[in-house]
Amino acid sequence: MATDYKPFSQACENNKAPILAVLQTAFAHATQVLEIGSGTGQHAVYFAEHLPGVVWQPSDMQDNLDGIRQWVNNVNCPRLLQPLLFDVRDQRIPEGNFDAVFSANTLHIMAWENVRRTFQHLATLAAGTVLCIYGPFNYQGQFTSVSNARFNDWLVQQNSESGIRDFEAVNELANGAGFQLQQDHEMPANNRLLHWIKTR
Repeated sequence: MATDYKPFSQACENNKAPILAVLQTAFAHATQVLEIGSGTGQHAVYFAEHLPGVVWQPSDMQDNLDGIRQWVNNVNCPRLLQPLLFDVRDQRIPEGNFDAVFSANTLHIMAWENVRRTFQHLATLAAGTVLCIYGPFNYQGQFTSVSNARFNDWLVQQNSESGIRDFEAVNELANGAGFQLQQDHEMPANNRLLHWIKTR
């Protein structure tokens, strides 16, 4: 059912400029970006407007699509496409000439099995594809801050299959899908932005 409700995330407003600063370099040669888990749609609008060289394709699960459309339809940006349905649990990656993929604050929300499935989907993309994933990560099994530890407790209380992921485990999945890490960017509020390129 369609809705006029336009969702809003303060976290998206807070982190969009620091993320853009990284994407302007990481996506410097990208032409078409697939965003996995577009959430409210705020990132899609902001990055499409500020990355003039790319076409931005939002995607998410069914429940979020109407909210994303509210954001997309509120701006005049021909390079920002209508959101596609993409559920990593039971769908193939959307068709398109994607040479870059972006996802923010998704891996700690989904179950680990679905994190694995996400990278299985990404393995089907062509060599040279750029992958950027933003969010909190643990290193060597340790939280990077007290606030991240508290956030993890909250996540687990909401869903026992959620939780902040270990960088090493995620990077192993990326390697298995043919991606090699290029940069691990420190971001505000104890987050990271991981930048890979598909080499095979």
